[in-house]
Amino acid sequence: MATLTRYSPLEDTIDDLFRGFFVRPVSFEGSNTTVPFRVEIGEKDNAYVLRGELPGVKKDDINVSIDGDTVAITAEVKSEKDAKDGERTLRSERYYGKLYRAFTLGQAVDDSTAQARYADGVLELTLPKKAAVQAKRISIQ
Repeated sequence: MATLTRYSPLEDTIDDLFRGFFVRPVSFEGSNTTVPFRVEIGEKDNAYVLRGELPGVKKDDINVSIDGDTVAITAEVKSEKDAKDGERTLRSERYYGKLYRAFTLGQAVDDSTAQARYADGVLELTLPKKAAVQAKRISIQ
């Protein structure tokens, strides 16, 4: 049986406001959890195009690995504390930690010609498809 929940935007907004104001936000720092990030995957005749949102990540902290038809992306957002003298943080909603996504595509990827670009917090991967191997027919003698 399906469980239904009541949607009340005003009540949820007020709850979030008070919860964040009076209670210290949950921190993922120091934990081994990974958080997924938003992606968009498109397909052309000869390639897959993947765009992922990685705001606040430095280019050097992004790793992409390709294994056949599987693509994995890992990244790390490092904590930078820049508290000034006499200043204290009242609320912090910024995320620091590891990000991870993996996908299985419909066809193997040619990793030797794959390209990656990172600009304005968006990672764009162009993943050319490998040529499909034709089944070889053998004659029976």
